[in-house]
Amino acid sequence: MDTLAQLPKYNLNEEQEKKLILREYRALLRALKTKLKPGDKRLIRTAFEMSVDAHKTMRRKSGEPYILHPIAVARICVEEIGLGVRSTICALLHDTVEDTDISLEDVEREFGNEIARIVDGLTKISNVIDVNASQQAENFKKILLTLTDDPRVILIKLADRLHNMRTLDHMKSDKQLKISSETVYVYAPLAHRMGLYNIKTEMEDLAMKYLEPDSYKEIARKLAETKKERTRYINEFIKPLRDELEKADLKFEIYGRPKHIHSIQNKMKKKGVSFEEVYDLFAIRIILDSAPENEKSDCWKVYSIITDEYTPAPERLRDWLSNPKSNGYEALHTTVMGPQGKWVEVQIRTKRMNEIAEKGLAAHWKYKEGSADENRFDKWFQQIREVIGNQDTDSVDFLQDFKTSFLAEEIYVYTPKGDVKMLPVGSTALDFAFAIHSAVGSKTIGAKLNHKLVPISHKLRSGDQVEIITSNKQKPTEDWLNFVVTSKAKGRIRDALKEEKRKIADEGKYTVQRKIEGMGGAFNQHNIDELWSYYKLSSALDLFYQVAIKNIDLKELKDFKVFGDKIEAPKPVKVHEVKLDGHPHHHHPLGKKDTELIIFGESSDKIVYNLANCCKPIPGDDVFGFVTTGKGLTIHRTNCPNAAKLMANFGHRIVKTKWAKNKEISFLTGLKIVGLDDVGVVNKITNLISGELRINIAALTIEAKEGVFEGNIKLYVHDKEELDELVSRLLGLPGIEKVDRYDTEL
Repeated sequence: MDTLAQLPKYNLNEEQEKKLILREYRALLRALKTKLKPGDKRLIRTAFEMSVDAHKTMRRKSGEPYILHPIAVARICVEEIGLGVRSTICALLHDTVEDTDISLEDVEREFGNEIARIVDGLTKISNVIDVNASQQAENFKKILLTLTDDPRVILIKLADRLHNMRTLDHMKSDKQLKISSETVYVYAPLAHRMGLYNIKTEMEDLAMKYLEPDSYKEIARKLAETKKERTRYINEFIKPLRDELEKADLKFEIYGRPKHIHSIQNKMKKKGVSFEEVYDLFAIRIILDSAPENEKSDCWKVYSIITDEYTPAPERLRDWLSNPKSNGYEALHTTVMGPQGKWVEVQIRTKRMNEIAEKGLAAHWKYKEGSADENRFDKWFQQIREVIGNQDTDSVDFLQDFKTSFLAEEIYVYTPKGDVKMLPVGSTALDFAFAIHSAVGSKTIGAKLNHKLVPISHKLRSGDQVEIITSNKQKPTEDWLNFVVTSKAKGRIRDALKEEKRKIADEGKYTVQRKIEGMGGAFNQHNIDELWSYYKLSSALDLFYQVAIKNIDLKELKDFKVFGDKIEAPKPVKVHEVKLDGHPHHHHPLGKKDTELIIFGESSDKIVYNLANCCKPIPGDDVFGFVTTGKGLTIHRTNCPNAAKLMANFGHRIVKTKWAKNKEISFLTGLKIVGLDDVGVVNKITNLISGELRINIAALTIEAKEGVFEGNIKLYVHDKEELDELVSRLLGLPGIEKVDRYDTEL
């Protein structure tokens, strides 16, 4: 990692700093050269001077003058996203209203209404940081309202986030975790949706560097080691294709590019394979220089040349020429069997398509002028507007729904008349019904898929033709929420359920009123709030509902105090003891020497904590603490499947956490072992674990099938070092192919 010592420019004197700022500013102007109209330079200069003056006393964590950040963001907007002069001005000013004395009125007076509106949108977004979850999600909702108003807000925000990720080394580790998680959870999918693939992949790679540093370094090292051999292979693969493409008289570029670290890691996890087994560590890209009217036919011509030379895997053909993605991406992808029996992915696109793939939305607008068809981006924005318009949605649900609805890949499904509906991957027949109309969705009892009857929970695939069957007697139920992924369907189902819940809750309301008045209190807002927060519910409606369905009988009211007409809940008893909640597997009684976790935060005292079931951390893992209401501190691994969601939604509840050395407590963990089914294999494994390493086995199951066995072992270890030692010793046994630690619940 960079240290300040390695960055001489941060030790610069005032004169040198000025030169550096001017150099960066001139580089920005050079990047804008082709887009400048008369008068633009003066406007940019004004914005630059305004920003320099506003930030003059501020420095970044690295020690450099703050103004270098807005200039860098503006350069990303121009060079990597392809935005123009107005966006440059907004990028230069994006932090001023938030952090300095400059007001929105000043910006509007100087640059007009449009730029002020974008800067206002950017200011709203910066407030997303470090507030309680619903507030954070509420702000995210505001961002999206601005997005549908002017997508440049999001594009500039993505540039801002990318620059923050590139300079994250100088932040404290808890901030690095929080910002990286938020990036993976919201900003990278948003960049993908905007068609900014390069930015999306760089964000994911940078986030992985902080969230899973060991895996990141390991894959980076292996990529560097195999670089020579990959280059040799790419040249061998390309040579015959280059000759054929030249013969066909096509203008083209052809090259190989390595896959990104994050996507390699994803493949390894999804397919359960090692680095060496990931077959497409690189993709070959062919970019054609074609006239607009020949684009499609040229791409298919290239496809035909490739498949004449190499055998394709038919199920791996992706045709985004006939049906571009809603973020504008067009290309033809195929996977073919190359020399030495290796699979290779080939992407075919034209220069125009390539610019859209790299610059996303901005390039899309450039080519859209004069095109008559309704833009898919516009459709997408329209859907978002519709959902945000439904103000009732709870904000945290909204953020989750937004991810599944709008940031996922999409499928295309047809109505009986042949109209096409665009839905996110994972959508069901019920999502489709709500996409047609809310009234249709609410009455759905089943569907016909390609003329065959299917249940409403049936998952759809691209190309399906669906007919919805309805009944006036049908009403949405709670379990419908498990059958849908789109925001629209979830919102409408929740509305219907709330209506139903309100009717039932009315009965509970009278019971609560009688009880409160019976003890001398008044039935007012203060007393109702006191009650629902005492029962750890989220609203008065929940309280009335739980009372109505007899889940709560209010007998605890006898412990409440009454002052005048106000009631007051009893204070909870504070717990000071230190224990490991719910983990009965200590082999020694807890004594003075049991240093457990050291928490760097409010205080360094020992604290009541428990270990998350979703990822089973053990000492030595990279972990963070999450403050859970009513449960104290829960410890998660930083690569836990739920980590990104927790850190992105509830950043304020994350506590920096570190293990203290302790060899007296054992922790339950699990390993999955795959190998060749050989006589005595179980014996070898148990001998090594129990005999040589003296590790306690809690459970062991081994299944053999057609010469291969898969074993699952649960065992108690003291820390990660002990587990790593065990894994490498197991891999050293003859016939053992793979040993993986469970990442999720055992």
